[in-house]
Amino acid sequence: MTATSTETSDTRHRSTRLPRQERRRQLLDAAREVFVSQGYHAAAMDEIAERAGVSKPVLYQHFPGKLDLYLALLDQSVDELVATVRDALVSTTENRQRVAATFSAYFEYVEQEHQAFRLVFESDLSNEDAVRDRLERGQRECAEMISQIVSQDAGLDDEEARLLSVGMVGLAQVTARYWLSTRGHIPRESAEQLVARLAWRGISGWPRN
Repeated sequence: MTATSTETSDTRHRSTRLPRQERRRQLLDAAREVFVSQGYHAAAMDEIAERAGVSKPVLYQHFPGKLDLYLALLDQSVDELVATVRDALVSTTENRQRVAATFSAYFEYVEQEHQAFRLVFESDLSNEDAVRDRLERGQRECAEMISQIVSQDAGLDDEEARLLSVGMVGLAQVTARYWLSTRGHIPRESAEQLVARLAWRGISGWPRN
């Protein structure tokens, strides 16, 4: 091989290198596909590396082990859920619309093509302390955001508002997942309106301060 051809090869090799954050996103995207389709225990780092189009050493440079990769992906997925709910809560100051927007956020989250919700709502590794901490963080942060509004507007103390908010988060999560499993029976908009109406009829029973 001539010096020119070697230089061309080296240049081509360097051109395929991605900035660290971009490479990390690529690896997480590949990992999400594998973990969602196979679950944690059946997923293999070999397959994740192959799906990402990198060697295993490159994968291990970013994530020392499979659990580290799973936790990073779980952090990303939980953050996405929290951000989606936060956006819904601040989208309006009218509480009936706010309830509808919050339920819509959960339905939107479970309907995403990449199905990251399965990691957050259906993890097969929830007995692992680090995983459980992240799953609980997602529920806690969503409930806390809702609780602040309930406490302000419904005239309830913090503990009462938190209990109702945990109930609303559970209702949103369970109904959204059920709707997805029976998709086609009820249009998404109709399903959102049904459960939002149920929640609103309950929470509106407390007067706004």
